[in-house]
Parts: sequence; structure tokens; C-alpha cells
Amino acid sequence: MYEKIGIIGAMEDEVRELFALMEDKKIEDVGRWKVYAGKLSGKDCVIVRSGIGKVNMAACTQMLVDKYAVDFLINTGVAGSLDAQINIGDIVISTDCLQHDMDAVAFGYALGVIPQMDCSVFVADEKMAELADKVCREVNPEIGIWHGRVLSGDVFVADKARKDHLVSRFDGKCTEMEGAAMAQVAYLNNIPFLVLRAISDKADGSANMDYSQFEKQAIVHNVRLLDKMADKL
Repeated sequence: MYEKIGIIGAMEDEVRELFALMEDKKIEDVGRWKVYAGKLSGKDCVIVRSGIGKVNMAACTQMLVDKYAVDFLINTGVAGSLDAQINIGDIVISTDCLQHDMDAVAFGYALGVIPQMDCSVFVADEKMAELADKVCREVNPEIGIWHGRVLSGDVFVADKARKDHLVSRFDGKCTEMEGAAMAQVAYLNNIPFLVLRAISDKADGSANMDYSQFEKQAIVHNVRLLDKMADKL
């Protein structure tokens, strides 16, 4: 189905734990990235941590395309919820991605529309989304699974007014700082993609779980999910 998977993670410990599960593995320094390559559940895979923000993500994604010829891309990480029903620790599986901070309104474009492109909403791979849902229910039965739009922007959303704007204007399920950049680069290279985001907070400053505690849980859930997904490909 897919010959080589590129996984772009947000958390260094997550990347290292996935690398520990790999066989025939090696570490390569590419620019300022440390790339972990090998076989995950028998499938060719490269794993890297992009860094924070859309520029870091876009550059990292193109590097995986050019140097490693990946033919599928997965981004994992954390996000703020934009839906009151989603609990901290749940996972959002992308249906599509959009950059909420793209603003060319002064030139007659709607908010979120990328000028001179035929697409601004990047649709995730449905078959991989279905697989992620099935596998997550199997390996992480204790958490909720949601499907919806992932919103990205170079801003950490932590106030209710901005959250309410994102919900009303873009109908997103969660908000973070990288996923839509990977999605855009994937679209430009005709490569299917999927974004998986563990919910760390409600995106309104009301988080009531210690982040280090949440991060440990999220890493466990993400590593289980990605390892089993690779096995099922």
C-alpha cells in the first residue's frame, strides 16, 4: 500500500521510543534535523522531530520528500481542543487541515485562503484515517477518538475569544502549530498524509492536568498507535 512512511513527531521522547522499536536502523544528521531511519513493524520508515511552527514543519516535510522519497506522511503531536466534547488525552484524526492565520483579506481573499493556490483546505487520506481509527480503538481503548478539521497557525491559542473565533469561522476540531504546513507540502508533492493530535488542553487557558503527566500518556498512546498502524499496512 505504502512503501515508505515518513513520521514527523512533536516530542523527542516519542521519536526515540519509536526508534527503539525499529530494526535495521540508523541515525542520520540532515541539516539541523536528526533523522531516525529503519523498519517499524517490518515497514520502511523515517522518523524526525520537525521543530515548532509552520516553517520548521514545511522545511522538514520537504526534506523527507527529497532525501528519503517518502510516499506517505504522518504528523503526530499535541493540540488544543475546539470542541467541548473532546477530553484531554483524546486523539483527533484529521479529515482535513487549514491554516487559520493565513490572512490576505486586504487583497479580496477570504480568511484562511492561500492566494494564487487552487486549494487551501488540504484533505487527509481517508483509508489511513480509517486504519488509524480502527487501530486506536484496539490499542488505546481508554481514550476517545474524534475525526475533524485540524487548524494550524503560528500562534499558541490560549484564550477563549480566539478559540471561539476559530470554531465559528473554520469549524475546527483542534488547533496547533504545524499540521497544515505538512499538509500543504504533501499536497504540492502529491503525497497522501494524515495528522494525529492528542488533546493537551481546551485551548482557553483552563488546562487542569500537569503537562509532563499528559505528555507521558500521549507518548504511550501515539507509539502504540503508530507501531500497530505500521504492522497493518
